Parts: sequence; C-alpha cells; structure tokens
Amino acid sequence: MAAPALVCGLLLSGSPAFAQADQARAKKIVSGVCFLCHGTDGASASEVFPRLAGQHWEYIAKQLENFKTGKRTSTAMADMVAKLTPEEMVALGKYFEKFPPGKEEPKDLPLANVGEYIFLHGNRYSGVAACSSCHGKDGGGTAQLPRLAGQHAAYLESQLKNFSSRARNNDNAVMHSIVSKMTPLEMAAVSEYLSAR
Repeated sequence: MAAPALVCGLLLSGSPAFAQADQARAKKIVSGVCFLCHGTDGASASEVFPRLAGQHWEYIAKQLENFKTGKRTSTAMADMVAKLTPEEMVALGKYFEKFPPGKEEPKDLPLANVGEYIFLHGNRYSGVAACSSCHGKDGGGTAQLPRLAGQHAAYLESQLKNFSSRARNNDNAVMHSIVSKMTPLEMAAVSEYLSAR
C-alpha cells in the first residue's frame, strides 16, 4: 500500500498547474543531482545505474519513496531522496517517463536467444515462471511493475541476483520465489535478451 503522503502527491499531480511547475522543478532536480548517474534524459551510460527513460512514472515514484523510507536500501539513493517531497517524486517519475527507452544490440546473441525463451515461456523443468506473465510479452511492464525492455543487461542481472539473495528488500516476495529457481546462466540470458528489446 502506498504511503499517505505519496497518495496525496499522486492526487495533486493531475492539475495542469502542477504539471508545468513540477516538470520545471523535476528538471532542476535532475540537472542538480540525478544526471550524475542516470543522465539528463534517464539514458544512463553506465551499466551500474538503471535507465529511467521510458519507465512508468508510478513505478519511479514508488521506488523513490521506498528509498526514502528504507523499504529499499541504497546508501547513495537514501541521501539523494532524503529531501524529496511526494510531489517531487511524482514529477521526477513523469519527467523520466516521457523520454524514449534505451535499447542496445545483444553482446551475445545465442545467450539472448536462451533468454527470450525463458522470458516468454519460463523453464518448466525447474519451475521458473515466464517473466512475460507479469512484465508483458514486450517487457513493457505496468504502472506497478517495471519496464524491463531496454534496461542495461548488467543492471538487470544484478537486480535478479539481489532478489535471489534477498539483498533487494522491496518488492521481494514474488520476485524471490521466481528468481531463487533461476541459474546464473538463466539470469544472464534473460538480462541479455531484455537489454535489446
């Protein structure tokens, strides 16, 4: 369930005045802090940091709120979001969502082909569910589930490992039950496939 402050921010975000003023505020926040890791348009050049371009604004706002409250841990992000208001979190989400998502050519095409199969069909021999059943056949996600298509392969792989080991402590219940059945090869393959979508 979303925090009351975040819900309030989501309700306020529908007004035209909010949209103009807060997009300007979001751009200022991005150019002051976010661009260092994520780029000014959310197209992070480093595989260590996620691409935010094209990500659902609701998902971004939720993750920012989770970093602020400690539901998701990251020393760097906790410091970055410490002073953000719920309205600013929504504005940042909407700012990054408007940019086109990234995409890269697979570095290992046979590995990406294995990843495509697992993403679309899962692995019935080990009980790994098809990723597409939640994240969509195109990897586009939903307001509650992240867009995975076009994300850096290395970032996706690191998050899968974090879900498996429970190092990622938000959104973990379902993801842990799925990813804990995946082999390192399957995690790498799915990540390679999605980065080129």
